[in-house]
Amino acid sequence: MRSMTGYGERSFEAPGLRAKVSIKSLNHRFFDWNYKGAPLGELENKWRGMTQKKLKRGRLDVLLDLTILDPSGWDVFIDEGLLEKILSTLEKASTRAGKAGHFSVDNIFRIPQVIELKRKDLSAEAVSFLDKCFEETLAEVLRERSREGRATAQQMKCHLRRVRQALKRIERLAQKQPFFIREKLKQRLKDLNNGLPSQKGRMEEEVAYLAQRADIAEEILRLRSHIDSFEKLVQVDQDEPVGKMLDFLSQEMYREANTINSKSQDIHITNESLAIKGEVESIRQHVQNIE
Repeated sequence: MRSMTGYGERSFEAPGLRAKVSIKSLNHRFFDWNYKGAPLGELENKWRGMTQKKLKRGRLDVLLDLTILDPSGWDVFIDEGLLEKILSTLEKASTRAGKAGHFSVDNIFRIPQVIELKRKDLSAEAVSFLDKCFEETLAEVLRERSREGRATAQQMKCHLRRVRQALKRIERLAQKQPFFIREKLKQRLKDLNNGLPSQKGRMEEEVAYLAQRADIAEEILRLRSHIDSFEKLVQVDQDEPVGKMLDFLSQEMYREANTINSKSQDIHITNESLAIKGEVESIRQHVQNIE
């Protein structure tokens, strides 16, 4: 079980090369790849495919800072025609001004479009080196996501335990709810009849009707089932991405608790269902960060 957030940054050096790889992982509904840095062509596509096999969800911001230490790794292109035209123009301007102009090599490099520096294609050794750099940095991000995922799972288990405890209390209270409804209705009918006892048959009919409307046995059963399913998915040895399923289950738990709350005729059941809703809301916030 993994979180969708993590960060890894590593620096590497090889003969003629220096590289720094940074990978930041953020929450996202799907897999989202964002690469910045030195252009790599097909190598970037390879990294993307490799990452997508290991991470199913999350936004990945990847940055490669590549420094070529060997001068032979660069090609220098000089637009000689443009440079000659610039020097000729400078010479004419100097003659008209009666003052010799000075033009250094440094000046040449500052003129746009005169000189172009282009990195040569990476050698097989360089590609292998960069592959290793990326894999090691990605492994660091995976470890961070797993570590945070385990911590989040423990927090969700604590909330889930409190939900289960509150549900047990609701089950006990629900057994007394028909009696509670009967006494409440008896008093209400007595008030309406100016203190006279109501008809027994009518009383029983009203109690049965209201008890049926307030019956929460199905909601308790479904909520217990959702809790069991959720608990299985947050086990430490869970390898498959479970975030979307956990999100669905947390929504269902909230819905069942809300229905129990609306059906409740007992303030104690109402309080317990509100407590469940609070715990489930905390769970839902944690779930948003799970892959």
